[in-house]
Amino acid sequence: MKRLFLVACLLLAGCATPPAPKTLFDLGPLPATGSVAGTLPALSVATVTSSPFLDNPRMMYRLAYANGQQTQQFANSNWTMTPPQLLEQRLKARLGQANSSVLAAADGALNVPLLRLEVDDFAQVFTTPTASTGQVTLRVAVYRSRLLVAQKSFTQQRPAPSADAAGGAQALAAASDGLITDVLGWLTTLPLDK
Repeated sequence: MKRLFLVACLLLAGCATPPAPKTLFDLGPLPATGSVAGTLPALSVATVTSSPFLDNPRMMYRLAYANGQQTQQFANSNWTMTPPQLLEQRLKARLGQANSSVLAAADGALNVPLLRLEVDDFAQVFTTPTASTGQVTLRVAVYRSRLLVAQKSFTQQRPAPSADAAGGAQALAAASDGLITDVLGWLTTLPLDK
């Protein structure tokens, strides 16, 4: 009887153990100011959107070598905010680095080009159990006076330095910065001042 009581107490104690705390990641510090070929006017940035699948702070990954259609999440690792919010924050900061004035779409500024962005992919993709890349895909549309000026899709991927959430966070940060550099370069080629 004493043994049964002891086993029951141990089981209850195990149930009362709090879950392991989550490790939180973001995109890290801004990269050193990169040169943007050309100048950018003031821009209005709409809230970055995504599918509901990405509209949460979970860190997602795919095992492309096993089943590339199935996504999974790291058990004890999250982003500090949703991937669309991370990319919006990073884009606005990088536009500031490029000496562009950044306005919120809610400000309703007239005659200011509006950027609309949608995140299609933001995940760590494992090609083998020990090798992975961070992959980011983004669709960008530019409007002026409610008329579409241009739209384009961008994809970047970077190798992860380790096969875990920390390595994925580093790879996704590098892929995000590369993608934003591509977006800024593309914006300089558009007739935004007209």
